[in-house]
Amino acid sequence: MSIIRVGLAGIAALTLGVTLGFQAQAEALGDFYKGKRITILVGYGSGGTYGRTSLLLGKHLGSVIPGNPTIVVQHMPGAGGIKAANYAYNAMPKDGSYLLMPPEMSIVSELLRPKKVKFKTKEFTWLGRVFGQNTTVVVRRDTGVKTLEDAMKKEVIVASSGKGSPTFLIPTLLNALLGTKFKIVTGYKGSRKMQFAMEQNEAQGVALGWTAWYSAKPQWFKKGAKSYAIPLVQSGFKRQAGIENIRMIREVITDPEDRQIAEMLASASMLGRGLVLPPGAPNKLVAPLRKAFDAITKDKAFIKDAYKRGLEVNPIGGADIQAKVNKILGMSQKTVKRARDLIFPKAK
Repeated sequence: MSIIRVGLAGIAALTLGVTLGFQAQAEALGDFYKGKRITILVGYGSGGTYGRTSLLLGKHLGSVIPGNPTIVVQHMPGAGGIKAANYAYNAMPKDGSYLLMPPEMSIVSELLRPKKVKFKTKEFTWLGRVFGQNTTVVVRRDTGVKTLEDAMKKEVIVASSGKGSPTFLIPTLLNALLGTKFKIVTGYKGSRKMQFAMEQNEAQGVALGWTAWYSAKPQWFKKGAKSYAIPLVQSGFKRQAGIENIRMIREVITDPEDRQIAEMLASASMLGRGLVLPPGAPNKLVAPLRKAFDAITKDKAFIKDAYKRGLEVNPIGGADIQAKVNKILGMSQKTVKRARDLIFPKAK
């Protein structure tokens, strides 16, 4: 019995120590951020899900960070978010006054477009993400293409914002691995303009995050023969709520190496819309900021406001994202080269 008492006493002491440690961190962070301002840097414009998510965090996050700093949002669009990520890694203040909302294709860009990327994804410190979404290839019903197999037989013109975007990467991968006949037209700026191109029959399909689809065009996906558009396939780690009947890319690929490539692109669904600290930021900020991020994504007022903005809240903690990022970036150089040759065959 005495051994048990000692064990329980030790656990109680350890728990108390952890609690006091968090309290001390919170007090120190309160002193650090009191009267200060935190800038959230976003590599996209204000109109899409990045803009809405950053404004949502700007409105609520300061209330759960000790010291209650003011949160402001700054946009630095360019190169599919790479411009802002490059700046954050190399030049952004590292004192905790700036956070980055990184592009969902951070891992893919680093591995496949190394000449464009001036950052190391694993060296960012991930605080967490608000939500993730599976990139979903959607086509107009009147194309006659109703399945992925149909897209292997008939050409479909798909709109894309550029080569660093899922709108380009996903259909290109499908063309290379499955023999689909997606004809990709780049140069569209933003999801709304790509959806408008579909409405005008200038394009017949787009690969966008499912949130961009159901928040902007829910009427397109009415059940039955009257639906305007059809989801063909989705990219992610698990099927997205609302389109559970639509297959994942990695489910239709049998080669193990090619499935790794599919999972590399699926990392976009995990990174989602979240925040990171730049390399060199004080370590003392990590635990309390992760705790604050976790708290706000579970806050009822935050969740209610998110749904008003057409955003789903399905958070992942920063430590879990960090571990997954490191795992994916640990894939062999042979597999990375195969992926690069498949998607960017001229960039050798």
